[in-house]
Amino acid sequence: MYQKIFLRISIFLGMAQIFACQPKSEKVSLPYYNTPDFTPLFLTNQQDVSAKINHKIGNFSFLDQNGENITQKNIENRIHIANFIFTSCGNICPVMTKHMKLVDSACNNDIDLVILSYSVTPWIDDVERLKKYTHRNKIKNKNWHFLTGSKSEIYDLARKSYFAEEDLGFTKDSTDFLHTEHVLLIDKNKRIRGIYNGTLQLETEQLIKDIKALKEEN
Repeated sequence: MYQKIFLRISIFLGMAQIFACQPKSEKVSLPYYNTPDFTPLFLTNQQDVSAKINHKIGNFSFLDQNGENITQKNIENRIHIANFIFTSCGNICPVMTKHMKLVDSACNNDIDLVILSYSVTPWIDDVERLKKYTHRNKIKNKNWHFLTGSKSEIYDLARKSYFAEEDLGFTKDSTDFLHTEHVLLIDKNKRIRGIYNGTLQLETEQLIKDIKALKEEN
């Protein structure tokens, strides 16, 4: 466990150091993540990408805080960010939401960017409760969706599509509670391009930079 955390921190610091050494005019190339162990793959040739990156976010259908049905169609050809929270959480979730608001503010309601915050207690977080949560946190972005629905479907999507708990997701089923600080950055082709600790402002700031780099890439 600690070796994996150390490896992730080393990769993150190494990438930050590489990016810092690049000339400002040079574009940053974000890695692809194709497996739940989050081994970064740096590919610039689109033929290599097509041949080697086969993992994409799967189809889904959930209700948001406004009672609207949100599906994979809402993220077609758009960058999106995903995290996993619950409204009664008293420790990491408020911090994650606070940091996600920094992302929201930095991106200034960009219509090509969607934020998906999946509830991990959907049996409690119904539409009305999610609506109150957005009001309490003064969230007004129409492209930021707090999602509720079938627990098994949310957990399955989180673990198998977003790799929300890395390779641990493949040893758990829907009866095991999902609670993760991970925030995922997904490109317009529904491929995972970044993983961040949503409780850390430093990684949130890196997420903002990576969103801009991804927009330039597209």
